[in-house]
Amino acid sequence: SPAGMVLSVLVILLLSVLYEAVKMGKAVLLQRALLALPRSLSQEALTQPQPQEQDSRDSRDGSPAQGRWFWFHVGQTLFHVLQVVLGYMVMLAVMSYNAWIFLGAIAGSTLGYFM
Repeated sequence: SPAGMVLSVLVILLLSVLYEAVKMGKAVLLQRALLALPRSLSQEALTQPQPQEQDSRDSRDGSPAQGRWFWFHVGQTLFHVLQVVLGYMVMLAVMSYNAWIFLGAIAGSTLGYFM
């Protein structure tokens, strides 16, 4: 029926938009995860800590930053799984060889990337 076809195209369009949104969310999370990484030993060797900074640096021990990085990595993994699932769903819909479904996937990807 025409209503079913329109609904199918809209669902594929929304799935494609969601795929692009997840891809962008994964990139933002990667950027935040890189900022949360603990400083390397070579960076610490280049800086000369002040006496009051030395006490606070010893008490930190780097573990809170490592914990934050771990949770960012868990989030990235979940985003990756969601991205793969959505990508395969859109691919399977396109493999139906229906021109309208194909155009819906293209329009959704375009709209998702633009937004």
